[in-house]
Amino acid sequence: MLETSARATAAHTARSTNIRMWGLDSPKMTIDAAHLVVGAEGTVQIPLPAYVIEHEQGLVLFDTGMDPRVCEDPALVYGDRPETSMISGTPEQRIDRQLAKLGYRPEDVTHVVLSHTHADHSGGLYLFPQAKFYAGPGELQWAAGPGPATAHLFNPGDFSDEVMDFNWTTVQAPVFDLFGDGAIQIHHTPGHTPGELSALVRLPSQNVILTGDTVHLREAVEWDEVDPSDWDYGEARASITKLKELRDAENARLWIAHDPRDWEDFGGALRELS
Repeated sequence: MLETSARATAAHTARSTNIRMWGLDSPKMTIDAAHLVVGAEGTVQIPLPAYVIEHEQGLVLFDTGMDPRVCEDPALVYGDRPETSMISGTPEQRIDRQLAKLGYRPEDVTHVVLSHTHADHSGGLYLFPQAKFYAGPGELQWAAGPGPATAHLFNPGDFSDEVMDFNWTTVQAPVFDLFGDGAIQIHHTPGHTPGELSALVRLPSQNVILTGDTVHLREAVEWDEVDPSDWDYGEARASITKLKELRDAENARLWIAHDPRDWEDFGGALRELS
C-alpha cells in the first residue's frame, strides 16, 4: 500500500510538471537482426538516436548518439572498418543540429543520462562539457577495458581525458529520481553492459520507458531473448522482465531506441510528446 501510494504521489507531481520529450532524428545502420536478438532473422535498418527531455529544472539528454562526424562521412570515424558501409546519415542529423531544430544549443543541456558506453550512444558526449553526466555502476570502468569480443562496439575517442573530467555521477541505486519529483526516473537494467540504464519518463499525457539497449528490437521483449553481444545473459533476461513489470505497473509505453517500428508508433523523429 505504501509503495502504491508513493508511486501515485510521484506520478501526480510529475503530471503537474512542465515536461515534454522528443526523439531526435539520427543516422541509421543496416544490420542483420540476428546480431541484435538471438533467433531474429532478416536485415533491419535501425536508428542510432538520442532523446531530449525538457523539464522545468533542466534540459536532459538521454544518450548522445554516434560521433556527429558519421553524419558527414562514417569513414571519418571508422575508416575501412565494416561500420563505414553500414551507416548512412546526413549533416542535418548531427545532434547539435537536431537540438537547433528545437531551438536549443548544446550549451543549454544541463543533464546527460548515458544508457551505456557503446559508440552509438556515447559519440556526442564531448559536445556538452557544462552538463551533469550520469552513468550506471561499473559502466565507465567497463568502457575502459572491454574484452576482445565486444571491443568493436566501443570508440575509445568518446572517452577522452577531457570527457572523463566532466561532472560524472555513478547511479548506484536501482532507481534514481533525477529531479526528485518522479518525472524522470533512471532504472539500472544491467545485462547488455554492467551499468546499462533505462529511464521512465512521466509526461502529462502518458508514461514512456526509454529502454537504451536493454532490448534492441521488439522480439527481445516478446521472446525474453538476449542480444548475442550482451555482457551477461542472465542479467539481460532479468532486466527484460524488469522492463515489462515496470511497463505494466506504470501503464507505460516502451520506446525501443533501435526498433524502427517503435519510431513509427511514436510519430517519428522530432514529434513532441507531452
